[in-house]
Formats: sequence, C-alpha cells, structure tokens
Amino acid sequence: MHMEIGRRIYRERLETSDRDADMEQRRAFQKLIYVSNLVFGDQSAFLLPWKRLFGVTESQIDIAMRENAKSLYASQLKSIGRGLDIGTLIDVRRAQLAYKLSDEMAAEMFREHVKKLLEENISSALDILKSRIPDSLTQAVEEVKSIIRFNSLLTILSKHPEADRFARGLGPISLGGEHDHDRRADDLKILYKAYATEVLSDGIVDDEKLAPLNELRNIFGLGKREAEGILSDVKAHIYRRTLAKAFNTELASVPSKAAFLQILCEKLQFDPELASKMHEEIYRQKLQQFVADGELSKEEVEALMAFQVRLCIPQETVDAAHTEICGQLFEKVVKEAIASVDGYNADRRESVKKAAQSLNLKMEAVIAIFSKAVRKLFLSYIQSAKEAGNPIETAKELKKLISFNTVVVSELLADIKGELSPTVETEASSAASESEDDDEHEWESLQTLRKTRPDKELKEKLRKSIQKEITLKDDIPLRDRTELYEKYLKFCITGETTNVSFGTAISTKKDDAEFLMLKQLGDILGLTRKEVQDVHIKFTEKAFVQQAEVILADGQLTEAKAEQLAKIQKQFGLPTENAQKIIKGITTTKLSSAIEISVARGQIGIREVRDLRKANFQLDSLIAEPLRENIYRKIVEEIFSSGTGDFDEEEVYTKIPADLIISAEKAKSIVQDIAKVRLENSLVQAIALLRQKKRDDVFSTLNDLLACDAAVPASKPLSWPTPGELDDLYAIYLKGIPKPEKLSRLQYLLGISNETANRIRDVASEGTLPIASAEEREELAF
Repeated sequence: MHMEIGRRIYRERLETSDRDADMEQRRAFQKLIYVSNLVFGDQSAFLLPWKRLFGVTESQIDIAMRENAKSLYASQLKSIGRGLDIGTLIDVRRAQLAYKLSDEMAAEMFREHVKKLLEENISSALDILKSRIPDSLTQAVEEVKSIIRFNSLLTILSKHPEADRFARGLGPISLGGEHDHDRRADDLKILYKAYATEVLSDGIVDDEKLAPLNELRNIFGLGKREAEGILSDVKAHIYRRTLAKAFNTELASVPSKAAFLQILCEKLQFDPELASKMHEEIYRQKLQQFVADGELSKEEVEALMAFQVRLCIPQETVDAAHTEICGQLFEKVVKEAIASVDGYNADRRESVKKAAQSLNLKMEAVIAIFSKAVRKLFLSYIQSAKEAGNPIETAKELKKLISFNTVVVSELLADIKGELSPTVETEASSAASESEDDDEHEWESLQTLRKTRPDKELKEKLRKSIQKEITLKDDIPLRDRTELYEKYLKFCITGETTNVSFGTAISTKKDDAEFLMLKQLGDILGLTRKEVQDVHIKFTEKAFVQQAEVILADGQLTEAKAEQLAKIQKQFGLPTENAQKIIKGITTTKLSSAIEISVARGQIGIREVRDLRKANFQLDSLIAEPLRENIYRKIVEEIFSSGTGDFDEEEVYTKIPADLIISAEKAKSIVQDIAKVRLENSLVQAIALLRQKKRDDVFSTLNDLLACDAAVPASKPLSWPTPGELDDLYAIYLKGIPKPEKLSRLQYLLGISNETANRIRDVASEGTLPIASAEEREELAF
C-alpha cells in the first residue's frame, strides 16, 4: 500500500506542469517517506525500495525525515510557555524521540523557541518605556524581571537530577551573537539601564542586586565594559540625587563631611574619584551661575564656601575653577582696558580694579591672566616689527611696544596690585637699581652699554616706574630676542637716516635717550644682564672687526696700524684683551690663507712647519688636516727619492708627524702606501737608467729602492725577465762602494745568488768588470 501511494504521488508529480503543485507533491512524497520509515522502522531499508523505484538518494531520505520531524516538534514546542513544568518537558522529550529528531536539532529548536519568548518580553518592555505612560518604568522593569525569572528557571531545570528525561536545550539563554544583536544593542542598553535605575534607587548596592544585574547582562549579550559603564552612569545619577537631598540637611549637620560622603560611596559602591570629579563639576556649575552678572556678592562667596566645605573640594581645585571661570571675565575687562581707543582713563582703571577685587581671584591668578593678555599684544608688536620693510620701521614698531609697556601696562599692573604711583615708586627703587649696576663694572667701558644707564637729567625727564614682571622670555626663542635687541641697538647708534642722492644716507635724528628705551626693550624681551652684555659685546666686536679688517687687509701689523687700532678700540670702549684677540684672529686668518696657497704650490716643507711652531702659531688652526697630510706625503716622497738610501724611522714615524699634528697610525699608513708603490717603480727606473748608461743615477735609484725596502721590507726578491740586467745593477752598486748591509740587502732584493755575487766581486777587484751594452741586452731579451 505504501509503495502504491508512492507511485500515485510520483505519477501526479510527473503529470503536473504547475510549479506550486509540483512543490506540493514533493512535500507529500517526503511525508510518505517519513511516515513509512516510522511505521516500518529499521526494516524500511529493504521493505521500501525508494532508491530503486523512484531514484531517491539517501540524503533526500534524510532531509525528508529531518524536515518533517522538525515540523512536528515545532508544533509540540508551542505547548511550552514561560511557566515551565516537568511534565510538559517530559512529554516534549518523548515526542522528540517518537519523531526521530536528533538531540542537537531538538536543543537548537528549543533555544530558538525560548529566545522568541524572551524577545516578546523585551519588545513589550520597550513599548511601555517609549509610551511614557504613568508608572511606565515600573511596568517595564516588571517585564525585565519576568525575563530574569524565566532564565533562572531554565538554569535550575538544566541542573535537575532527572534532566535527562527533559526536553533538550535547557539552560541559560543569551541574545549575544544573534545576527541582529548590534542593531538592537541600543534598545537592550536602555532596558538594562532602566532596570539598574529601579533596582538601585534606594542608594544601596549589594550582591543580591548585582546577581540579577549580571544575569541580565548575560541574557542581553552586553560586554562587561558596556555594562560597567551603564552601571557607573546610574550610580552617578543616584549619588547626585542623594547628595542633593542631603546637602542642606544631613550633610550640613554631620561633623565629618568626608565620612558622610565616604559612607554614601560605599553603600552605592561608587568610585570615590568619580565622586570627587562630580563635586568639582557641581562647584563649577554653581560658580558659573553666580558670576553670570560679572561679580560675586558676599552671600554668593559664602554659598560657594559652603559647597567647598560640604563637598570636601580641595583648595587647589577651587582656585583652578575660579582662575578659569572668573579669569575669563577678568580677561575680558583687561582686554577692553588695554585695547581701548580712548586710552587707559579713569573709567577703565575703575573697571579693572573692580573686576580684580569682586571676582574673588587670588593675586597670582590675576597677574597670570593679565600677563597672558598683555603678552598677546606684545607679540603683535613684535610680529609687526619683524614684518617691517626696513630697520627704521622695525625700530618704530619696537618703540610703540616700549611706549605701550610704559604708558598702559605699567599703570594697569600698578592698579591691579594696588601699589604706589609709578613716580613715587621710582624714587624708592632708584638706590636699588644703582646698586645692581655695580655687577656690570667689568664691561663698564662699553660705550653702548654705558648709555643704557640714564644720567640724573634723563632720570628727571623720565620719572616713571616701568614694570619688569611681564616679559616675552617664554614666548620667543633667545635667538630671536637677542636679534631684536641688536636691531634696536643699531638704531640707537645710527639714529634715523634719510636717503640722499647717489645711494647714500645721512643721519637726521639721533638721541641718547633711545638707549634708555633700549634697556626697557631688554626687560620686555626678558633678557638677563649677561645676555644683554653678550649682545653689546658681540655688536662692538663686530664693528671693531669691520674696521680692523680694512686696516689689516695685507695681514701685516705695523706700529702705525697698531696705534690706529688702539684709537678705534678706545672709541668703542672694547677691552684690550678682546681687541688683541680679534687682531690676532684677523692676522692668523690672513696668514692661514697665504700658507694654504704655499702648500698647494709645494712651497711648505718640514723646515717651514717647524719655524711656524717656534713662532707659537697654532698649526692645526692655520693648516687644515688634509693639507698637513699632503705636506707629510710630500716629505716622505722626498725621502724616498733623495738617493741616499737612508730611512730614519724615528724621524719619519715620530718627529715629523708630531710637528704636523698627525697621528702615528695615519703617518705609518701613508709611508707604507708610498713605499709599496715606489719599490717596484724604483727597479723599473734603475733598469731604464742602466740602459741609458747613466750609472750615477742608477746608484741613486738603487738607494731609493733600499729606502723603500727599509720602510716596507719585501718578503721575497723582486722579479725581472732579464737576470743579466739585475747582475749589472748589482755590479754598478758594488762599484759605488756601499755599506755592506745595504749591498747584502740589494743582493737579496735582486735575487742574485752568492756564487754570482762572489764572481762579480772577484771581477770587480781585478778591475775588469764587464757591463753589457744596451743593444746586447735588448738582443738577449729578444
């Protein structure tokens, strides 16, 4: 009967042309296979020849079994709700076994069914929260609690002693890892925060509250850091709310504010550092509220003090808040005062005084804010001076800077500090300034530095105290500050100039009072006394060098030139030691140039070098190291070409390098390089001279060969294709009556045997020493 039904379904499927009908027949055929396998059990493999009759594969049979079992099991799972009972779970397990559904598939389907139940609760809770109806938070939290209870029940049942009889898939559920989890993460965080807010609303955190929170975090699939961040925000909100309630009641009455706040943090398990930051934020908000009208009243100051005491805010934190918030208001008043077109009048002075006193700022903060505003304007003057087209315009911009410092900044700073009037203060500080000038006695002779100190008449004319606290020391590099000072110093010396015909300029206005402004400029730029002195010294030396180079153009210092330079030195007020150093430097430079030319021409030898050292010249500064090495190389080459055959190691390796300030290792390397090359060349040169019958030159050349060998001893005799010519060289050298040790060394170098050497000596003693002609030697070689 089963096979007949199968044939009918198969025929209907072949006869139909409708796609939907074909799918329906396919599903019917799968159901038949599933039912038949359930009826016949293990015997279905040979009782039901699906493959032979209908061409059905094993995989198709498996699919039919799995899909139909899943369909039946899904309908069975609908009986499972949030109120799980053991009987239902056992029935579901029995149904699974009857349907022949695998445990893995059954567990997966069970978990998916449970997740759908949880998602229904989540959607319901979100809808309640977004509806904003009364008690919406409470109702939403109840939904979340039902989720936790259901998950706890699943966990308990999974650990039941008879869990093997229950439906597969029991256990805690997590929504993490779902394909749409990232999309729903924000909604899950909202629910988690709502539940945490409700649970921790009493301000107490314990394990009983943290356990369900952790369970809910796992259910929602939230990361540990995400959950901790949400809890931290909730705790901060509850802490702030609790603090607001207790601020004027419990917190105001308790003797120890810190202990009260500590207990509050411990109950809520709130980080004390976060609590301190919140206290600071509360204080800053209150301060901004109070200073909205531009000042702090006595009552507001007392209220702020109460906040500081009750919230245990450190004094440095309070000072920083006042500096930032009140400082912005004070900075605005200061900017209006110093940038006013009408100048620094009585109204501006009063507004600055009022702001400095009414904003409850410390004097250090007031000065720092004022300094910041002033330095910005100082830098604008400096920028204008740098962008000026010529030195005169640069000097004018710097004069504006000095005048601004004198007329506005100094007056304003005195008002802020509540000091005496500038004129009275000048008289009080004049004695101190005179005593400080004694430190510069060493350079008192410098004319430009002396002029920066006003005489009595100029002091009477400029009786005004100039502030020195606010400077540009930390805003501009030292190099730029000294450059600006030097430019104004040059202006003080030359004065204002006017261009006339033929490209020349004449001085039209010059006033020594400019030097006093120069001193003030140095104070504004933050230059120390030492730095100012260095600029004056550098400038004076530069001027002296320009004139000295003209006078010493030929490098010769005569008596007349010395007198002329002494007058210029006195005129500039330059100390004798510095002047002599400059003169020596110029003459040394001129001499160094002449020496370099002589070295290039080969006119400097060891004798001239030793004469320069005797004259106390610094040879390393006069002659560069490469030139000194060239001199040494030339001396060595002269030794190897002198024709004496002598090589004094101490002279060549020690004394001459010491005179030329060359290291012994470098000297030895130079000698060996030259000797190796000249050793072979000397033999070739001796043979050539032999063929030219220049016997005296042959003797000298053989001596040079021995000198090279003394520097770099040869490890084997030298080679030559015509041995007879080597015998002739030996005979000629023997005839010159050399020292025995030189003759013996030459015999080795030329590769002449003792027998041949004795024969040549015997012939020489008889006076019949034969020397072959050049033609014969060439014929022999041929």
